[in-house]
Amino acid sequence: MPYPDEFEGFMITELGKYKDFKKQSFKPKIFGDNDIDIQIECCGVCGSDVHTVTGGWGDAPTPLCVGHEVVGKAVKVGSKVKDVQIGDRVGVGAQIWSCLKCGQCKNNNENYCPSMVDTYGAPYPKEADPAETISQGGFSSHIRAHEYFVFPIPDAIESHHAAPMLCAGLTVWSPLVRAGTGPGKHIAVVGLGGLGHFAVMWATALGAEVTVISHSPSKKADALKLGAKHFVSSGDKDWAKPLAFTFDFVLNTADMTHEFNITDYLSILKVGCQFHQVGIPDKPMQDLSPKQFMANGSSIGASHIGSRPECLAMLKLAAEKKLTPIVETIPVGEKGCAEAVDRVRRNDVRYRFTLVDYDKAFGT
Repeated sequence: MPYPDEFEGFMITELGKYKDFKKQSFKPKIFGDNDIDIQIECCGVCGSDVHTVTGGWGDAPTPLCVGHEVVGKAVKVGSKVKDVQIGDRVGVGAQIWSCLKCGQCKNNNENYCPSMVDTYGAPYPKEADPAETISQGGFSSHIRAHEYFVFPIPDAIESHHAAPMLCAGLTVWSPLVRAGTGPGKHIAVVGLGGLGHFAVMWATALGAEVTVISHSPSKKADALKLGAKHFVSSGDKDWAKPLAFTFDFVLNTADMTHEFNITDYLSILKVGCQFHQVGIPDKPMQDLSPKQFMANGSSIGASHIGSRPECLAMLKLAAEKKLTPIVETIPVGEKGCAEAVDRVRRNDVRYRFTLVDYDKAFGT
């Protein structure tokens, strides 16, 4: 393979043909002084990948290599890189570049930088790459990333467990810590899937009392095993009534909000507290009225991944407390990528996939 001028990846060439992955070469951005090349060991499969390749979130450039939960080995390091050396095991999440100059970036909010570059499917600005290359993700042999978005992986965390932490884990970690999750707080996690099971682990490890709200009663045992104290089936009649004014924070990890009776979910919040969304449906919410928020002064919010300091803190806690997500592995390849994406689309995963065996697919 012609490294480092080109990388290889399992890519789709047409949105909607989400199981039609083909192995092909692509050019990464021009290598910069702050860049790191990572030979990929494994990559998690995110719901975002599915929403993208199916076209559910709208248009995206093709050919496209998705995947933004990457763990691998640093094999090339720019001259200005300070904290990563060749051979280090590192990870990359859902963001691969930002300006690092604006108010957001200087305030540990680089995940809200107006110039941010997603790990795949986004054009680099000219200041980062004169060729304005489209970023390509982790269903590939290598990934090239700015050092700020490359995270050291603690030795205590296995690679296939660390990978899904870098998007799914961070996506729920950030709103939980920003909401002050800790002892004395009662947190509700809506949905127990790839995002939700991380939310239960993190909120419990941070010291909060956790209730899982799910339409799948069969998940009760897993919810309690992960640390939840209570389980509520949202399919039960009047499920929300006993929970009125109960929660300091409701974190919705399901991507079906457009089908919710949102008034029920708002009613379970304490006065002035928030229903917060990290699960993003293909369809918008309908028929919202200000009156729905008046009974308890509640609000609705959302957030986007997390910052570097938040990611480092999350990985540190996971290592210290030996927190392990529930992960299935699938060998990377045309068949493996198709299977993983299709099964995530059908919610046939407990609770996260990591693609492995990259050395077999791409060589060493």
